[in-house]
Amino acid sequence: MKINVHFTNHHFDDMYFTGKTSVAIDVLRATTVIVTALVNGAREVIPVNSVDFAMKISGNTFGGQTILGGERNTKMIEGFTLGNSPLEYTPEIVAGKSVVLYTTNGSKAIVKAKFSEIQYICCFNNLPAIANHLCLLNKDVEINCAGTNGNFNMEDAICAGRLINEMMNFDNTIEISDEGKASLNLNKSFGKNILKMLRNSEHGKLLIENGFADDLKICSGYGISNLIPYYVSGSIKKYDAEIVNNINNETKISEDAEEK
Repeated sequence: MKINVHFTNHHFDDMYFTGKTSVAIDVLRATTVIVTALVNGAREVIPVNSVDFAMKISGNTFGGQTILGGERNTKMIEGFTLGNSPLEYTPEIVAGKSVVLYTTNGSKAIVKAKFSEIQYICCFNNLPAIANHLCLLNKDVEINCAGTNGNFNMEDAICAGRLINEMMNFDNTIEISDEGKASLNLNKSFGKNILKMLRNSEHGKLLIENGFADDLKICSGYGISNLIPYYVSGSIKKYDAEIVNNINNETKISEDAEEK
C-alpha cells in the first residue's frame, strides 16, 4: 500500500486520477462544509468548478430541492443561498436537500479527481474514520490537497500528514511518497494544536479578517464525526458499502459489455 500526497493539483490533467483511490482535502473550508452538510441531513453535495455551472444545475434539477452554496475569495456569491461557512449548513436548512457547491479551491479539486475509482472527502472532523476506512480498503491512495489558488497551503498539508500518521497506527508498513513524508513532518512540527495552526495559517488569518473566526473552531474539531463521504457520478453522498459495491459492479458489467 502506497500513499502519494499532492500539495496542489493544478499540474495534473483530469485523467491522472483515473481508476485510483483518492482523498480530497480542503480544511478551510470546503471539505469541512461537505462533512457538516451531510451530517446535518443533506441528501448530497454536488461540487462544481464554475459559478455558471452551479447556477445551471440549480435551475434545472430536483424541483426546488436544491441549495446553492459556496464562495469566491471567502465571500458568499451573489444569488447563492449559502456561503462557505460550516455554521450555515444547519439541519433546518440542508436536511433532505441537494447542495450545489462552488468554492475557489475545494470544489475544483474534487472535480479534478472526478475519474477516480472512488474519491473520499476528508477534513479534521472525520479524519480518523477516513484513515480507518482506507486501511481496511488496503489500496494505494492519492491524497489530493486543494491548496490555495494553485499553491501550497499549511492546513491541507498538515491534514494530509495527520491522515498518514493515523493510517500508520493501523499499518506501519505503508509506503509513503516524498510529499507524504514532508506532510508527516509538518504535522509533527505544527499540528499539535490544530486550532492554533489554523489561526496562524495565511488562509486562517484571511478568514479571521473577514469575520469567519468561528469557522476555524468548527474546522479544527478532530474526529467529531464518523461520516465517510464519497464522490461518485457527480455527487458526494454518505458512504454505504452495499451501494458502492452495487455501483462498482454495474460499472464493471458495463465495461465488460463494451469490450464484447
